[in-house]
Amino acid sequence: MTLAIRIADLIKTYPGKPPVEAVRGVTLEVPTGECFGLLGPNGAGKTTTMEIIEGLLVPTSGTVEVLGQSWGTNDRALRDRIGISLQETRLADKLTVRETVQLFRSFHAKGTSPDEAIARVSLQEKARAAVDKLSGGQKQRLAVACALVGDPDLLFLDEPTTGLDPQSRRQLWDIINGFKATGRTVLLTTHYMDEAERLCDRVAIVDHGQVIALGTPNELIRKVGGENIIDFSVPEAAAFPVEELNRLPNISTARAVGAGSYTLSVTEPHVALPAVMNWLRDRRTDLLGLTTRHTTLEDVFVTLTGRQLRDGD
Repeated sequence: MTLAIRIADLIKTYPGKPPVEAVRGVTLEVPTGECFGLLGPNGAGKTTTMEIIEGLLVPTSGTVEVLGQSWGTNDRALRDRIGISLQETRLADKLTVRETVQLFRSFHAKGTSPDEAIARVSLQEKARAAVDKLSGGQKQRLAVACALVGDPDLLFLDEPTTGLDPQSRRQLWDIINGFKATGRTVLLTTHYMDEAERLCDRVAIVDHGQVIALGTPNELIRKVGGENIIDFSVPEAAAFPVEELNRLPNISTARAVGAGSYTLSVTEPHVALPAVMNWLRDRRTDLLGLTTRHTTLEDVFVTLTGRQLRDGD
């Protein structure tokens, strides 16, 4: 198995009183041809980890190998083989789309033509438009075109769809899937769990600078104890200890998510749901609301950390 990325015992500490440990011993391997996702809340250390792998930050300690090479040996040759789309890319407003992509093409010894890169992100009709005339989604696709014009073997995307409308998000998903279909590698950070589930072969959940879970989306979902979720609520005055729910059949885990609100992880909803309804009836407790749904990576994160994915420290 050829590895596109290998990091071991990665540590990044910023000086201060006390020092800030942004990354605390992260170890990861990403095979060639995989779309790998780094997930976590703001401040979890995922962007710092990515910037170290990209060669933009120097780690305090640890090993970093990218496409079989280490930063500090032949950085120019390595940068020719990677493409980077940062969390926020500021481009020259008065340059046209084609001029912007031509500029980024000039940074690489080899690559595709600017027009080909523009076509890959479906911006042909905007090729002569100035950057400041583009919509948010079009600017994001232009940033990806700038990352692709060097014909990279490894593509870094840091929250590429944040703030985009649903149509623009799906257009970027198609671009990412098209790149991966050529056998190349993508490292992606995102706050959107549906995005990670659709795009990523494997994901690592990062919290407080450490990897707390690693696997395919389905593997992580199974780890929370069930592929289905039952959410229900009762009057606040009728709230009860969550431990009572754990005694019911087919319930893997139960969590109280608010006064009178509960979330149950179950494997067979058709077994667990009647048990919950009968139990509430025996208690003569009114049911204010009930929904069933599939378990998501968001549920995995909340189960592992006790907080929402978008919550900061």
